Amino acid sequence: MNPVQIKAKIISNKRFKENYWHLEFEAGIIAKNALPGQFVDIKVGDGCEPLLRRPLSIHGVKGVKVKLFYEVIGRGTQILSTRKPGELLDIIGPLGNGFNYRQQAKVSEIKNILVAGGMGVAPLFFLAQKIKVSKPLVLIGAKTKRQILCAPEFKRLGCILKLATDDGSAGFKGKVTDLLQIILEQAKPVRLFSCGPGPMLKAVSEIANENKIHTQLSLEEHMACGIGACLGCVVATKGGYKRVCKDGPVFSNEELAW
Repeated sequence: MNPVQIKAKIISNKRFKENYWHLEFEAGIIAKNALPGQFVDIKVGDGCEPLLRRPLSIHGVKGVKVKLFYEVIGRGTQILSTRKPGELLDIIGPLGNGFNYRQQAKVSEIKNILVAGGMGVAPLFFLAQKIKVSKPLVLIGAKTKRQILCAPEFKRLGCILKLATDDGSAGFKGKVTDLLQIILEQAKPVRLFSCGPGPMLKAVSEIANENKIHTQLSLEEHMACGIGACLGCVVATKGGYKRVCKDGPVFSNEELAW
């Protein structure tokens, strides 16, 4: 569907932990049509400042409610964290191209593996909601145990969860991509979905190419307009430069030119 611009009522806006927040708003038309991997563009204040909207991945949908998971990292998200239940947010969405998770022969024939780093858990949790019947394997990586996000939420969905930390404080000691390589030696065929920092996605893409596994990667480039007009978020692909906000944020490993 084409994105819509609406005034959506905030249902809740709560600190999750440290600088991480959950925001839930009511928007039936967005909830009905959103796909995992898509995002919304939010005007965080009522005035002209800040000028640019803030793009945030859709973290989940329940009925007419849309849930976001965001990190306060600048003025825009700091303002967003002050917004109260009952207030209206100017929102455009759903935007971008999401994960194509429906292309699957039989649930029992293929293993879905989700690889998340940092805030990459945000769109992947929504994807896990959609494919939870397949009991996906979710790999979450971080530097330390403290930086692992949303692990209990994935478990409650029925996902199989494995953690990787650089310092070994939780789960596998090492990079989540090292853990992925070990798992791929034992589990095929698989489908890979991933979201996280650029270096992690590049490593996932290289592993996928070596193993000839079709993989969908959600990029976390900085966006300005969020609708493909400013060309501020272009990335190199084998077909030329493409806009993350309009042509992505989900791309295949075969498509990207790292």
